[in-house]
Amino acid sequence: MEKFPLILKELMDKNNTSTKDLADYLEVQVRNVQRYLKGEQIPPSLKLIAIADYFDVSIDYLVGRTDNPKRN
Repeated sequence: MEKFPLILKELMDKNNTSTKDLADYLEVQVRNVQRYLKGEQIPPSLKLIAIADYFDVSIDYLVGRTDNPKRN
């Protein structure tokens, strides 16, 4: 999961998503998203699903298990 912070930052940049926007969508504190981006914290599974849904990518892509962002 060490790729997760890099992939999340890339998705946020590509979609012009602020930490506040994502935090509001996930119903978490902005600090949680900042921790995700720094690799200090990994979101729980339900939040990973929500992040994947938000960016319309697969969870495998989000956590670096594949280079294909498409969902099956």
